[in-house]
Amino acid sequence: MIKIYHNPRCSTSRKGCDIVTGIDEPYEIINYMKEPLSTDEIKDLIKKLGIKPIELVRTKEEIWKENYKDKKLTDSQIIEAMHLHPNLIQRPIVVKGDKAVIGRPPELIRELLEK
Repeated sequence: MIKIYHNPRCSTSRKGCDIVTGIDEPYEIINYMKEPLSTDEIKDLIKKLGIKPIELVRTKEEIWKENYKDKKLTDSQIIEAMHLHPNLIQRPIVVKGDKAVIGRPPELIRELLEK
């Protein structure tokens, strides 16, 4: 089953949902703003994305700038920050099997779904 981690307030995330809902495969939309991800779920996404935790962070968000920018953080601390402040997580994230992409640009979602 395809999963899309979605923030309804984000236009790029909504475009990602449109792509996922337009295919003929089962999918699940996860609004991680209503149901924040656990640290283990975030770690799993990072592994499937094949990135470092900091690459999943929206570093231009005010919460990041005010509380975390310019601090030397461990990967665990970065993951904890995303757990506490879900709006720091890049979006949308689409997972298919053991692979995932951040849908920026949305064409990356199409590429993942075609595999």
